[in-house]
Amino acid sequence: MGGGSEREDVDLPALDERSDAWLVGRARELLAVAQVRERGVRARHTDELDRLLAEARHRGEPRMLAQLLRAAAVLRVNDAEQAVTEEAEAIVDEFLEHSTTHEFLVLQADAHALRAKRLLLTGAEDPALTEAAVGLAMLDEKVAPDISFGARVWDVLMASTLMDIGLVLMELGVYEVGDQVMRRAHRHIRSGAGPHDISVHLITRCRMQLGWGLRLERIGEDEQAAERFTRAAAMASDVEAPFRESLFPRRSDLPAADQVAVVGAAHALASPGPQHTDRLIGLLAAAAPREIIFVAVALARCLERDDRVEEAVEVLTTVQERLERMAPEPSLVLCLIREYARLSGNDTYTADGDRTVSALQFYVAELEYQLWDMRESRAATLAARREHERLARRHGTVAKQALQDPLTGLPNRRALDERLAELSGDSRPLAIALVDLDGFKAVNDRLSHAEGDDVLRVIASTIRDTLRGSDMVARYGGDEFIVLLPGAPLLAAAAALRRAAVAVGALPNDLSHGVTLSVGVVALRPEEGTARALARADAAMYQAKRKGGNDVVAVATTEGDGPEVPLQDEASTPDPAWVVPEGT
Repeated sequence: MGGGSEREDVDLPALDERSDAWLVGRARELLAVAQVRERGVRARHTDELDRLLAEARHRGEPRMLAQLLRAAAVLRVNDAEQAVTEEAEAIVDEFLEHSTTHEFLVLQADAHALRAKRLLLTGAEDPALTEAAVGLAMLDEKVAPDISFGARVWDVLMASTLMDIGLVLMELGVYEVGDQVMRRAHRHIRSGAGPHDISVHLITRCRMQLGWGLRLERIGEDEQAAERFTRAAAMASDVEAPFRESLFPRRSDLPAADQVAVVGAAHALASPGPQHTDRLIGLLAAAAPREIIFVAVALARCLERDDRVEEAVEVLTTVQERLERMAPEPSLVLCLIREYARLSGNDTYTADGDRTVSALQFYVAELEYQLWDMRESRAATLAARREHERLARRHGTVAKQALQDPLTGLPNRRALDERLAELSGDSRPLAIALVDLDGFKAVNDRLSHAEGDDVLRVIASTIRDTLRGSDMVARYGGDEFIVLLPGAPLLAAAAALRRAAVAVGALPNDLSHGVTLSVGVVALRPEEGTARALARADAAMYQAKRKGGNDVVAVATTEGDGPEVPLQDEASTPDPAWVVPEGT
């Protein structure tokens, strides 16, 4: 009897018939399936995810597009062969640029973590350390939840980002900081995640504990290593219940320990013995490159406990040959080689039966201690770079706050004045719009000022997301906003603002409370002062109000300083030579 949510044999309907939520949900399913399937299947899922991403780009909704970009980036970065391609680099860079443009701080941090993962696969550990430090510094700030994502989705995105950073730190050997990051992720998982996200989190933490334990063994800290294996086994037990309801492809009649490599390996490393052998043999055949070493070491130890040392050595030899065609983590490869050397080495014994240690083993032990010292130096470097990034961001934040409205995060009047001064001498067209909220006072009076503040934030974000990255949306005061559209002819600017008004009108009532937009838009005339242009935009906005609100009025002067003429519905037909994109 099968389980999970894989739908390989089902013809999907046209994507343009699907909702934004469906696209995001399907991307999550594809990620879950790809994590446990062979490369050929993963390639098909990559193709499908790319089709979802193309549809998301076409629609242009920033939050949906950010989540699809993340899914496409994660799918590639988690595949060792795809991760080092130029295509993967381009997707990760697009994810970072998009998240930066729209100020999705948590996703920015995740993009830096994914960059670090790619760099590690190419052996560039120092740049990877810097990327991890940048991501950590971003999350060291007090990160306010983005309510437009929804509380549950935001918690899951935060937890996913922290787990991605934690995995990078694990691969760099900075286990203590990685463990702190994972614990922080756990708090967000606990706040509202579903069974699948809980499963992913527990499996990821389990994997970290196993890697940490194997690394401790290399410096002779066997007791500490055993503690890590015991913790991993506890997490492996905890994952069973949520795994049964997760998105992972699975057999419902088998436990997670029989289907997920690190879960089965965790139980075996905590208490090696023949009772785990059959399970591990099954897991070894299907294990991904990042998990195969855990399974191989665990299986070898179980075989050793059953006095089947030659078989244990053969397992390790076979896995080493398989790894020649893969790109696993170098630190884990050393753990495999150490296990092989331990089982196949030519130990000598005294007359009393005590094992002696060769000079080569002394040399290896000393080398391991030096590598551990390097790991501690790397941890200090991470702390220093993290603090540097934190201070740099704090300095930038202070400078930014002087030009930012604290409620909406939009540019304030000071920033608006500076931008107008820059653009007023430009030879290109400049459209200026004044936006006023219809029905906003009633929200404050009927509900509360706190509810009104939430409405302002949501509407400000919606207007900002609908326009181009080069356009400025500034809070002018109260419930008024100014929009500057450089390079935009009047008709095209009016069409763009009409889309913004439609987007606000389509917001769920629990977010907007029925508030709509009245917009007046004008084109800056040659030699005209900005104060005069703003006054004309204000007059046009009041024309929209008198028409009942929820409207855009663009006015143009017929000749010289002649009477201004409303463009009416012609604004919905932009100049074909210049069209404002619906989303960037």
